[in-house]
Amino acid sequence: MVLVVDMGDSLLFEDIFTIGGLDPDGKKFDKVSRLVAHSEQFDMDLLLDVNIDVYPIKHTDKFTLALASTLSLDGTPDDGTFDQSRRKSLADKYEYVMYGKVYKYADVARGGGGSGAAKVEVYVSFGGLLMCLKGEPSNLSSLQLDQRIYLLMRKVG
Repeated sequence: MVLVVDMGDSLLFEDIFTIGGLDPDGKKFDKVSRLVAHSEQFDMDLLLDVNIDVYPIKHTDKFTLALASTLSLDGTPDDGTFDQSRRKSLADKYEYVMYGKVYKYADVARGGGGSGAAKVEVYVSFGGLLMCLKGEPSNLSSLQLDQRIYLLMRKVG
């Protein structure tokens, strides 16, 4: 029996990323690494701080990254507090979960003499761990300034 779950509009983004580098500006903190990654489907660039004490990562890892507005499987909004009821949630399908807030949404030009399409950068803070996701505006249109979101990761392969 296959459980089909309608996530409605709660899943805001999902793609598979390949890590291209770790700590590009040098190691700043013992338990945190900044990963540089690129996505397969939507051609997105990612900078993401990860607590490697909790979720060890390597330069060769590939992972699924999802952004969601709630962890509820039926899409019901939540208030961001951790629910210890052991009720099934979206988090059960992933290995690493963070909760944060979109604090900056910026239009940026694509290089190449101005002939390319514009891109956007979305910045999210997860309690001091930061993310910058850059790509086509249509792929990030569901993210809004001051929005609270969940980041969910799961290694692939």
